[in-house]
Amino acid sequence: MSSDPAALALRRPHALAGIALVVAASACFAALDTTTKYVSASVPLLMALWFRYLFQAVATTAVVLPQRGRAVWRTHHLPWHLLRGVLLITSSLLAFLSLRYMPVGEFTAIVMITPLAITLLAATLLKEQVSPLRWLLVAGGFAGTLIIIRPGAASFGWSSLLPLALVASNSWFQVLTSKLARTEDPVTMHLYTGWTGTLIASLALPFVWTTLTDPWLWAGLGFMGLMATVGHFMLILAYYRAPAATLTPYLYSQIAFAMLGGAIVFSHVPDQLSLFGIVMIAFCGAAGAWLTVRERRAAA
Repeated sequence: MSSDPAALALRRPHALAGIALVVAASACFAALDTTTKYVSASVPLLMALWFRYLFQAVATTAVVLPQRGRAVWRTHHLPWHLLRGVLLITSSLLAFLSLRYMPVGEFTAIVMITPLAITLLAATLLKEQVSPLRWLLVAGGFAGTLIIIRPGAASFGWSSLLPLALVASNSWFQVLTSKLARTEDPVTMHLYTGWTGTLIASLALPFVWTTLTDPWLWAGLGFMGLMATVGHFMLILAYYRAPAATLTPYLYSQIAFAMLGGAIVFSHVPDQLSLFGIVMIAFCGAAGAWLTVRERRAAA
């Protein structure tokens, strides 16, 4: 790694821009989740899911295709792109179901254990070496999750397991994304993901379509699509400017935005136990990301 002050000065603005973009993307995703919880009370889940993916697919294609042409669709790994799209729409469906039953802040905190779950996958399936400290952080993150969902409590039900299923699906999505990112254009990945989700949701649309007369519901659906599209674009731009290890700790700002959205829209404030679990997850996740940066610097 270069220690030239001039080189460091050139890199720093790009890293700061990447961090700002990640925080903005996290705000977009929190707004998406808050709006999803509001809209899904009146709109069939699969209909809302179809609209969200259609908006993303059409908007992305309209922006990218005039600039890049048909070459942006070229890939040698089409089956992997399709699998990635299936995993993401599965994660989205589980998110929509979870938000119907759970507060936004608690839901977001549980989903944010995904990086810790990926560590578990890397150790058990990919046989990667994991340090004792990293194992401790993984255990702390899962302990925070148990504090939030509280198995055995009167409030615990089958719906409390939905975010955990989402974490499993999202972890595999992230692993596949990491694999494809080594050789594939991020914009190509984004296009295939959007259209795969749109086509799958379209198959169910005739069975769930409901005529909406409330203009606020249409506005909510449009806002969901806008936030999803802008958020994913911001993430792509952020990862062009800074490495993932630098940006990951700032993804946990989504928990704060989600709690703010839940308080404003639904007047929900987590109780003390849930708040403690949320803090545990945020701390363990951010510390895990910091540890990744430290290990990479040591290796370099």
